[in-house]
Amino acid sequence: MQLQFFPSRTVTLYTARMFLVRSFAVLAGLVLILTTLDLLGESDKIFAYPGNGEAQLWTYVGLRVPQIISTFLKFSVLLGTLITLATLNQNSEVISMKASGLSAHQILAPLMVAGVLVAALSFTFNERVVARSTATLSAWQKADYGPIPKDSAVQSNLWVRNGEDLIRAARAIGRGPDTRLEGVSIYDRTGNRLTQVIEAKEGRYVDGVWRFTGATRFDVATGTEAQLGTISMARGVSPDRFTLANVDPDGLSFFQLRQAIADLKAAGRPTKALEASLWHKISGPLSAVLMPLLGAVAGFGLARSGKLFVRLVVGMGLGFTYFVADNFALAMGNLGAYPPVLAAWAPFLLFLLIGETVLVRTEE
Repeated sequence: MQLQFFPSRTVTLYTARMFLVRSFAVLAGLVLILTTLDLLGESDKIFAYPGNGEAQLWTYVGLRVPQIISTFLKFSVLLGTLITLATLNQNSEVISMKASGLSAHQILAPLMVAGVLVAALSFTFNERVVARSTATLSAWQKADYGPIPKDSAVQSNLWVRNGEDLIRAARAIGRGPDTRLEGVSIYDRTGNRLTQVIEAKEGRYVDGVWRFTGATRFDVATGTEAQLGTISMARGVSPDRFTLANVDPDGLSFFQLRQAIADLKAAGRPTKALEASLWHKISGPLSAVLMPLLGAVAGFGLARSGKLFVRLVVGMGLGFTYFVADNFALAMGNLGAYPPVLAAWAPFLLFLLIGETVLVRTEE
C-alpha cells in the first residue's frame, strides 16, 4: 500500500477534473431548468406593475440565478460525486487504482480537495454576489417590482412595541441617532383596549425622545380627529429598535451579519436565531467537502455484480438525508430549541462520522 495520502499527480488531476466538470455540468442544468420554472411562476407579478417588460424579466433572472446557484450547488456536488465514482467503477478504474495499492481514502482524496475548492468558491460567491442580490430582490419584491428606493439604508413596514402601545413606521431611513421615520402610526392602548391612534408624517430622535411632525390624533371613543402638529412621544424607544427590527440573514454577508448581531446584543435583543445563520454561512459551503465521502459508496464494489444501482441509491440517500437533517437543525436553531453552534455544525459532524464509518466498514 502506498504511504502518501494522494495518488500520483496524474490520477489526482484526472479524478479531480472529472469531479469538477460533472458537478458544474449538473449545476448548469439545474439552474437552467429551475430558473425557467421560477420565471414562469413570477412573470405575471412582474408584468403586473405598469411599465415592466422584458428588461425587468432579465433583471429578475440576474437577481434570482445567484440564489438558485447557492441553494443547489451542494446538490450538484453530490450528483457530480455519484456520477464520477460510478463512471470510474463501471470502467474498472477503481479496481485498477486499488490493485496498485491505493486505499479508498486515497482514491477519494482528490475529490475532497476539489470539494474544499468548491467550498471556498461557494463562500466567496455567497459573500460577494448572493447576499447583495438577495437584499436587492427582497427590496424589489416589497415594492411589487416597482422602482426600488435609492437609499440602501431604507427599511419598510416596521413594528415596535412600547409597553402596551404599538408603533408602526412605513419606512426607517438611516441608522443610529440619525434615523428618520416616515409614515408613523402610534396605537395607544390602555388595558389592551385601543383608545387612540396618532399618525405623523415624520419622526426624528432628539434627546432621547421621538419628535413627530404633522401629527394627527383619532380618538376611538368619540370618533373625532384632531390636528396635533409637532409632538414628542415614545421616550426610551431607541432608534436601533426600528433599524434592527428586520434583520434578514440571507441578505447580509458574514461580516455584515456579525456586525448586526453585535448591535442587537448591545441593544439587549435576542440573537440566537441569527447566530445559527451566521455559523451556517460557513458550515453550508463546507458541505461540498462532505459530499464525496457520503457518495463514496457508489464508487466501490464490483460493477458487474449488479449492485451499482443500489450503491448509487444508497449514496444519494445519505446525501439527501444530510440535507434534511441540516435544514431541520437550522430550523430548530432559528426557534431557539438548539444552541446556534450545534444547529449549524451538528449535522456536518454527524454525517462526517457516518460517511467515514460506512467507508471504513465496507472498503477499508
